[in-house]
Amino acid sequence: MLNKKMITDVDVQGKKVLARVDFNVPIKDGKVTDDTRIRAALPTIEYLLDHGAAVILFSHLGRPKDGPDPLYSMRPTADHLAVLLGKPVAFAEEAIGPVATAAAQALQPGGVLVLENTRFYKGETKNDLELARQWAALADLYVNDAFGSAHRAHSSTQGVAQFLPAVAGFLMEKEIQYLGQAIADPKRPFVAILGGAKVSDKIGVIRNLLQKADQVLIGGGMANTFFKAQGYAMGDSLVEEEAVELARELLQLGGSRLQLPADVVIADRFDAGAEVRTMNVGSTPDGWRILDIGPKTVQAFSKIIESAGCVVWNGPMGVFELAPFAAGTFGVAQAVANSKAVSIVGGGDSVAAINQSGLADKITHISTGGGASLEMLEGLTLPGVAALLDK
Repeated sequence: MLNKKMITDVDVQGKKVLARVDFNVPIKDGKVTDDTRIRAALPTIEYLLDHGAAVILFSHLGRPKDGPDPLYSMRPTADHLAVLLGKPVAFAEEAIGPVATAAAQALQPGGVLVLENTRFYKGETKNDLELARQWAALADLYVNDAFGSAHRAHSSTQGVAQFLPAVAGFLMEKEIQYLGQAIADPKRPFVAILGGAKVSDKIGVIRNLLQKADQVLIGGGMANTFFKAQGYAMGDSLVEEEAVELARELLQLGGSRLQLPADVVIADRFDAGAEVRTMNVGSTPDGWRILDIGPKTVQAFSKIIESAGCVVWNGPMGVFELAPFAAGTFGVAQAVANSKAVSIVGGGDSVAAINQSGLADKITHISTGGGASLEMLEGLTLPGVAALLDK
């Protein structure tokens, strides 16, 4: 655990604990539609309650533009948490100010309070220390269990830790343990699977993984940019023109460790009802676009995954939201689930694919943080983690 203090290293009895959680969940008609992230925080919340703490939870939700907006209220998450915990959860209609202060003061050991959305305050994303100080004033101890936001230096993730003793929750510990281990000392062969649309989002990750992994398998829209770098005509496929030169450089750097698809699924338009063909990688005909990896590639990738000791997967292999282009992503998901490797899946789309394929329980660790898991795979130190107390 990167040598950081945990909630188990401090006495929380009778203390007010301010815990940054990741309750950034989808909400429709005032109801939480996917509570994965809320459930992920339960071990930490329940531990604190069982050990006699008064628990104050705060989180961001969405990207509200101009201050408070009822669409982005945390209230539905407080209501949902009450159901999961089987006990009342108080809600404060603001995150700082007299209402929040009064609610925090009234909170007794064993009680839970959810504050309003941290992003209703302009200073949050700028790591405004005055805002952080006001949050810190509500409690005796700060716990960061929001791995999904740990790569951001915000008032609620980094700032507060400057004013209160700061320790990690169980989810944070688990994430860092798995992702940190994968980079520091993975079981071999170590196989990384990278997909998604853009190479530019993952340059640092690809570079770092080419030094650490035994094989890096590339799929999704980002593979197109590598094909272009190899000189193929790409028809109407999505290509990141400004990253072609970089892809060329990565191909040289990677050599035989960097594996690209051998065949692809192409369509005459971006539509579930499009005309679809499978072709070996080469020049894509005009008017056609690559939307998935083909069956030969799924087979080749699966064979590599089969013998892996550790697998890290971030990003889908194609446009899996449309049925004709889902086989690549689900085929890789199946291979990862079947392998005996330590498997780590991160990033919203790959996690969604694993959940949709019903294979989630066969994955060693599903990361709750897309951007944060990528930064860890890039070998970067996350500000929200760096701010915690050392053991």
